[in-house]
Amino acid sequence: MFKNPFIKIIVLLAVLVTAVQSVFVVTEREQALVIQFGNPKQTVKEPGLHFKIPYLQQVLYLDKRILNLDMQPQEVIASDQKRLVVDSVARFRIIDPLLTYQTQRTVMRATSQLATLLSSNVREVLGNQTFISLLSGERSNMMLAIREAVNTEAHAWGIEVVDVRILHADLPAANSQAIYARMQTEREREAREARALGQEQAVRIRAEAERSRTILIAEAERDAQILRGEGDGESVRIFADAFSTDEEFFDFYRTMEAYRGALTGADTTLMISPDSEFFKYFGGLEGKN
Repeated sequence: MFKNPFIKIIVLLAVLVTAVQSVFVVTEREQALVIQFGNPKQTVKEPGLHFKIPYLQQVLYLDKRILNLDMQPQEVIASDQKRLVVDSVARFRIIDPLLTYQTQRTVMRATSQLATLLSSNVREVLGNQTFISLLSGERSNMMLAIREAVNTEAHAWGIEVVDVRILHADLPAANSQAIYARMQTEREREAREARALGQEQAVRIRAEAERSRTILIAEAERDAQILRGEGDGESVRIFADAFSTDEEFFDFYRTMEAYRGALTGADTTLMISPDSEFFKYFGGLEGKN
């Protein structure tokens, strides 16, 4: 039956092709689905040599490594109504190839759906934030919130997002100058308000200081007048005591004080009658002329 060499060659080739079609190799960076008539029959995650039914079953390879999803820059309106151009990137991996095949069929379609989901969540999360918060340390919390929101739906596709990064969050080029000008105007207004408040406080402080100064001076003058009054009273008392002790000496002392006050200088001239009471002590200690 197989004496014809050509038939032998054909049979050997058929056996060889069948043998080749019945095995497949999965590398360390891959995972595979064995599909028969469009229905998945086996999931292979372990690397090595595996078998399938030749001709009836096909093998769909899916990457086991972490894959990159580079998003196109998109415009987002922040909560303070500032328009931003956001450039983001995500890293994901297929954790359940069977579920990915059943829900998305191909990795390309799964990537497209993931990009749409990521874009929607970026707009939702960043839309609740202000432009200033995007430039602060809160950005890491926003990226974490986006990743968790995306994973909530992506897990149903057998996909896990391991990281989301916001590379850039900039103002649109057409609006940058106008927004910067408005920000400068707002800062100048705040500076004017701060200066006006400072001037108001300075006037209030100076008024308070002037009031305290006036009170201190008034109290000091009052105390000085009290002390002067007490001193004058004490002086009068002392003179009164002295006068009551020796009236003649007190009269003599007062007269001497009058002489000293009147005769001030060598060129002093007095036109007074010699028998004036003023010169009563010039004739003797008894006050006679």
